[in-house]
This record gives sequence, structure tokens and C-alpha cells, in this order.
Amino acid sequence: MNISLPEGLKSFVDQQVSERGYATSSEYVRELIRRDQDRARLRGLMLEGASSPASTPADDRYFDSLRARIAGSTRR
Repeated sequence: MNISLPEGLKSFVDQQVSERGYATSSEYVRELIRRDQDRARLRGLMLEGASSPASTPADDRYFDSLRARIAGSTRR
């Protein structure tokens, strides 16, 4: 795949490659695409959670029980 960029964007990409330690501009673009995929997945999960029915209230008691479960699992 070839992508054409206007000079201003090409200069920005070249700057990011040199300043952030990427080996090539392709590596930088792949990283941007991966981050966008992660954001899209997270957004989907958040929307799924927001549209699902509430089951357990996330109150102090809920978080206390989570802490207790974690503390119990680290003692083993």
C-alpha cells in the first residue's frame, strides 16, 4: 500500500520517526493504526457496557469485596 501525503504531513511524520525512535515511517503509521484499533475496540466495549442492564451497583461494598478477593488470591 502506498500513501501520498502533502509535504506538511510528510515532514510531521519524518519528525515523529526521528524524535520517537521509530525505524521507518511505515512503523510509525502501523503504530497509529494499532492505537486506532485499540480505541475502536475500547469504544465498542464501553458502548456494549453502557447498553447492558445494570447488575451489581458499583458502591463501596462492591469495591471492598473486590479488594478482599484480590487480597485473598495474593496470599496463596
